[in-house]
Amino acid sequence: MDEYIERYGAIRIWAAAVTVLAVAVVALAAAFPQRVYVDLIWQYYWGPVVADAHGWSCVAWADGAQVPCTEVGLDAGPTAEPGYTAVSYAGYIPTLLLLLVGIYFLIDWLDLERYRAGFFALFPFMLFGGALRVVEDTSVAAYRETGELVLELPWIGFLISPLIYFTVFLVALGAIVAAVWLERNDYVSGYEYPLVGIGAVALAATLAFLGYTAATEQYAVFRPLIPTIVLGAATVSTAAVWLGIERFAPGLNRGTGYMGIVIIWAHAVDGFANQLMLDWSHLWGMTYTPKHPVNEAIVTYTAALLPESAEVIGSAWPFALLKLAAPVFIIWLFNEEIFEESPRFAYLLLVAVVAVGLGPGTRDMLRATFGV
Repeated sequence: MDEYIERYGAIRIWAAAVTVLAVAVVALAAAFPQRVYVDLIWQYYWGPVVADAHGWSCVAWADGAQVPCTEVGLDAGPTAEPGYTAVSYAGYIPTLLLLLVGIYFLIDWLDLERYRAGFFALFPFMLFGGALRVVEDTSVAAYRETGELVLELPWIGFLISPLIYFTVFLVALGAIVAAVWLERNDYVSGYEYPLVGIGAVALAATLAFLGYTAATEQYAVFRPLIPTIVLGAATVSTAAVWLGIERFAPGLNRGTGYMGIVIIWAHAVDGFANQLMLDWSHLWGMTYTPKHPVNEAIVTYTAALLPESAEVIGSAWPFALLKLAAPVFIIWLFNEEIFEESPRFAYLLLVAVVAVGLGPGTRDMLRATFGV
């Protein structure tokens, strides 16, 4: 393998692998439309997006007409539900890994420095991703009210997980390229300053749209108590965990430093937003069901093993505890040695770690905040 890398270069091999895989998927779908496209790609990947875009609990493939399952019989063809499955994870995880490798090559090509500053500068984009996802939730609310989507398929699909990760990545990529250009042409002293600025503007514009919708449309509201609860709980618990690490195991954060605070806080937001939505959303007249297998398993087993406590404090609280414990394990993994041996990949992975926590957490929190 090393011989091929030396002869052709790692980037060419990566590009060739991505191209071959893409062509193979398209060719198989064209050659076997029912078995490959309908029964696999549509049922596990695109069908859930269609259902999510319309707010349907289930969508059926009725001879190519994508309609709610309630409108067709049992023999209408395969069906799909919003959320993830083991099959979809089997496709998304390798795709994510390929994307991370491509981003690594991109960082190498841009010859970025000050990775730690870049990590913090990307923070607004992670919040932006969650807020942008709520724009799609607003579209679902509009569809229920008016029968019209804010943005038609397939475009609205790029605001739905997991495609939204690619959307936010492209926005962030454009911002990084612009920021690096500004630095290298001596317009700014560091690329991180325009980068964080662009992210903040994107986030502010998205929140402004959501706020405007809440102020002008009947299908949206504004509940400031919800972000107060989630962000307050996440901040207090992050402070407690961080101070505990500093007091009892200071060696854990020698590699990540203050980045560890961001990592813990991001996943704490996800944990408490999920707990609030799954256990207490009924207080605001909402219902929410878990879309991830981990959330669903935790809620199911907690309710079965601790039925009495589940009635009092809910059944999603173990997920919040898990989202506080997991970042500590991650911080322990990213020691000083990892940053010394492969700093680019280490920082890239940490950005991904924060994004997969803060993106869904921000979405759940803002979705409840605006009642969509």
